[in-house]
Amino acid sequence: MAKTENQKLKLLVLKEYLERNSDEEHPVTVQDMIEYLEGREIHVERKSLYRDIQQLLDYGCDIVVSKGRTAAYYMNPACLDQAELKLLADAVLASKFLTEKKSGELLKKLGALTSRYQAQELRRDLVVSGRVKSMNESVIYNVDALHEAIRAGSQISFRYFEWNREKQRVYRPELRIASPYGLCWDDANYYLIAYTEKHGITHFRVDKMDEIRQTGQPRVQTEETRSLDLSRYGKQVFGMFNGRMERVRMRFENSLAGVVIDRFGKQIMLIPDGEEHFICMAEIMVSPTFFGWVASFGSRIQLLSPDSVVQSFAEHCRAILAQYPSAPAPQSPERMTEKQDPWEVPE
Repeated sequence: MAKTENQKLKLLVLKEYLERNSDEEHPVTVQDMIEYLEGREIHVERKSLYRDIQQLLDYGCDIVVSKGRTAAYYMNPACLDQAELKLLADAVLASKFLTEKKSGELLKKLGALTSRYQAQELRRDLVVSGRVKSMNESVIYNVDALHEAIRAGSQISFRYFEWNREKQRVYRPELRIASPYGLCWDDANYYLIAYTEKHGITHFRVDKMDEIRQTGQPRVQTEETRSLDLSRYGKQVFGMFNGRMERVRMRFENSLAGVVIDRFGKQIMLIPDGEEHFICMAEIMVSPTFFGWVASFGSRIQLLSPDSVVQSFAEHCRAILAQYPSAPAPQSPERMTEKQDPWEVPE
């Protein structure tokens, strides 16, 4: 293509060059820009290049002049700064519902929003992944399909599956029909909160859903769905395991106040019980995951009521201990100090 024909592309190529090859730590000179444009078969004179830069400024590009012996220029990001991009990159890496392949693709796209130098800071974090990732490549498209169904107020049909030890999908025999009401991100996984005739309000792992379709039928409206609080539901369900809903009364050591507030929110009432403990009540979907959370604090937490939950927890613990009949009797562990272990309180 002749250089005269390429003149029409000059402003676009110059803008692209500044976006990808300059930042605050790597400004470029006028000579750098001229050499790049010449390499793209675009002839430019120094005087006209100043006019081109002014045109980009008039258009709204955030071009900064770095003063020094020689004037140099760099372009600030149009939408996200480096700290924001790093935050998004961390979220991509930590997300279990994204596959390793999709995580890499998204990091590459995030890198395209900044200079090639700052993009390297996003890409280098990929080598530290080591995190358990989804094996379902279509999960982000599932999320989009579910958002569309929620906006349309339509019931959906889908197939649900589990993984076997050969890492193969094993589909449930029946086609599921559900009324989708919201999406929840818990423990780096996406869950659909929905209503089904069989289970009422329940939830499904989005990365284990397949063949999602809108049925065209309106969502089922019941008294249960009309009073559904998605944020509250996420706090009640531990590890997104289904179980029976109970109002549970618990006694904690004072040092666990932060854990309780993080879990149930600042609105929960903490009632003092002596000098070293407090009591609180919360609506909880009782499940093995909830029992595991309670057990992780040892004697620092005690379930008080209802009796059915206390009894179920005791049976849960006895069933675990029964697997270790020859184990010596447990001894009271010494309390770790903050100096010994700064991660004393489990999340």
